[in-house]
Amino acid sequence: MPTVDVNGTELYHELRGAGPPLLLIMGATGDGGVFDRFADLLAEAFTVITYDRRGNGRSAPPDGWDTTSPEEQADDASALLHALDLAPAAVFGTSSGGIFALAMLLRHPQAVRAALLHEPALFALFDDPEKARSTVTEAVTAGMEAGGPPEAFESFIRFVAGDANWEQLNPTVRERMLASAGTYFGNEIGKFDTYLPDDETLAEIAAPVHLLVSEDSLPYFAQAAGRLAARLHVDITRVPGTHFGYLDHPTEIAQTVSALLRNGGR
Repeated sequence: MPTVDVNGTELYHELRGAGPPLLLIMGATGDGGVFDRFADLLAEAFTVITYDRRGNGRSAPPDGWDTTSPEEQADDASALLHALDLAPAAVFGTSSGGIFALAMLLRHPQAVRAALLHEPALFALFDDPEKARSTVTEAVTAGMEAGGPPEAFESFIRFVAGDANWEQLNPTVRERMLASAGTYFGNEIGKFDTYLPDDETLAEIAAPVHLLVSEDSLPYFAQAAGRLAARLHVDITRVPGTHFGYLDHPTEIAQTVSALLRNGGR
C-alpha cells in the first residue's frame, strides 16, 4: 500500500491525474475512499491527492494515540504534501475536514495555495452549538445501544449524508468506515467543536479562500459558513446536494471546484 511516515503517523494516500496539486481532506469517516468518484473527475485537471486520516481506513492509529486536534490534523496534511513534494497545493476540506484546511492556512501557509472549505463544521458558529451536538448524540444513541460503535457510526452517517448516499458507497469503503468507528467515537468526536480563530488571526490568511454550501444540507452548516464568510470577507458559493454532495452531485461540485481554482483562485 502507498503509505508515508509523517508527523508520527503512517498515512495511506493515493494520487490521480496530472496538473496543479489538489489535496482532498475528509471529515468524519476520515477515509479518502469516500472521494473516489469526485477525485476521478477532478483528476482531469489536477494532480489529486486523497488520503486516510490517522486512525481511519488504511491509516493505522499510532501507538499510544488517544486524542487529536485540528492542529494535529493540519500538521498531518501539510507533512503529507511536503513528503510527496506537492506543496503548495490547493486544499478542499469538507465538514471537519474544512476545519483542518482552515488550520492549515494558519499553521502552514507555505503548503496551501488556495483553500476550498465545504460546509466547515465550526460548532462555535452555529446558532445553538449545544443543540446541534445533542442532535448528533440522539442520532447515534440507539445505534450504540444496538450494536456498539459501528452501528452508531452508520446511524450518524445516514443522519448527515442521507440513506441514499450511505447505500451507494462502495461496500469496501463502508466496511473500512465501520471498522474505524472507534477512532471517531474514541479520539475525534467533540475534539474540534471549540476551534475558532479570532478575527485578527483570520486576517493573516493570504491565500484565496472559497466557502461552499450545499443546497440540501442541514441548516447549521450554512449558519457557520455564512458567519465565517463574513469574517473572511468572501462570498458563499452554492452547490447542489447534501452535506455529502461530492457523493450525490460529484460532477457539479467538481466543476465548481475547477472553476473557482481556474478563475483567479489559484
